[in-house]
Amino acid sequence: MPAVEDGNDIRDCSTQRGDTSESLGVDAPGSSHMASHNGELRILSVYGKGEGPLAVDGHDTLFTTSEPEALSSLSVDCSVAKSLNCSVRLVRLEELTGHRGGRKGRPGVLCGKVFPNNDNMIVHMRTKPDEKPYGCDQCTKSFIGKVHLEIHMRTHTVEKPYKCDQCAKCFSQSGQLKSHMRTHTGEKPYKCDQCMKLFSLKCHLKRHMMTHTGEKPYKCDQCMKLFSLNCHLKSHMRTHTGEKPYRCDQCMKLFISKTHLKSHMWTHTGEMPYKCDHCAKRFRQTYALQIHIRTHTGEKPYKCDHCAKRFAQTSQLTGHMRTHTGEKPYKCDHCAKGFGHSGHLKSHMRTHTGEMPYKCDQCAERFRESRQLKRHMWTHTGEMPYECDQCAKCFLTTSRLKTHMLTHTGEKPYKCDQCTKLFMRKDKLKIHMRTHTGEKPFNCDQSASDREAA
Repeated sequence: MPAVEDGNDIRDCSTQRGDTSESLGVDAPGSSHMASHNGELRILSVYGKGEGPLAVDGHDTLFTTSEPEALSSLSVDCSVAKSLNCSVRLVRLEELTGHRGGRKGRPGVLCGKVFPNNDNMIVHMRTKPDEKPYGCDQCTKSFIGKVHLEIHMRTHTVEKPYKCDQCAKCFSQSGQLKSHMRTHTGEKPYKCDQCMKLFSLKCHLKRHMMTHTGEKPYKCDQCMKLFSLNCHLKSHMRTHTGEKPYRCDQCMKLFISKTHLKSHMWTHTGEMPYKCDHCAKRFRQTYALQIHIRTHTGEKPYKCDHCAKRFAQTSQLTGHMRTHTGEKPYKCDHCAKGFGHSGHLKSHMRTHTGEMPYKCDQCAERFRESRQLKRHMWTHTGEMPYECDQCAKCFLTTSRLKTHMLTHTGEKPYKCDQCTKLFMRKDKLKIHMRTHTGEKPFNCDQSASDREAA
């Protein structure tokens, strides 16, 4: 019987099945081992000499115990081994290499990864063909490993075995407890490489990065709105369906998200848990605190792509964009007026209802808008917060300061479209326009005799 040359190529066309099977069973380097578990035989590794893994349609080969002859059918045909039942064809025996998997102290090798035992390898194998054999008997979810199912079951049993030793909070997973502990230690291991901000959770950093990239991968198929987080899209979808699954047990109000309910509950308790570390202000929501912090830092992360303006809030940017598009989506149902902001419509509606909810506590005057009340209060305090940096004059409002600044710059931004005259103020242009239109809106109610008597 001819010998096998160089130990690599299978040359003997008359090699018996027993010989081939025996050659696969040895423990010498370059051999392969078949581990039998639960009625199946598995090739633990399929490698060539420095050639990388040998795969069949992207998957590793699996044989049942009813097919032990599969490997023993490696009777050679010239220099190429005969096709296996699963269509694998091998040129050299060294292409079936690896250690014994599933034996104590002997690691298994698969797709380049090394596992301490065959059980771990079998779990890893399930990540390849999406096998999820562990099914939840409470819902339809399935999992690749038993430990994943056990963790999931706590969502049904509400079991929270991991307790914080600093406060009374409990968690269903050890990783959640570990993340929570950072709220006590102040540890923030995740750093943004764009603005150097630090975060306690990786998911918070990922969410923050989207403010730099502008990425919004989650799209509503009802109104085309985009969202940076899947949970935001899920909550948004309820604005279309009308679903409000979260109910307040104090006043029976319904909410589309758990966050909204939680914030609402603080209106009953009066709690404002989020405190600004720059001033004494407190807030009910974290996002309200984050927006407020920007009044101290001056941060304006939202930039208009039509002009150079920047904004501290996305809602401010959205409203500003309408000055470019001319869009006025908020319509008054009493008159034909439209508005770019919902707040502007709300203020306008009070001109119809006569409502003036903002009252001065120094005098009897009332106002339609909070900013009007704020401005009025300065007449009592004498405060003029807006100062000209050219001449030290102070003003009650930004608009008056802006108008005053034109006296320094000489700018006249208001132009008459009938002639070439320019004006510093809009009201001056309006008066001038009457010289073209002939409009005389002011009527004297005194007779000629009354004027003469006077």
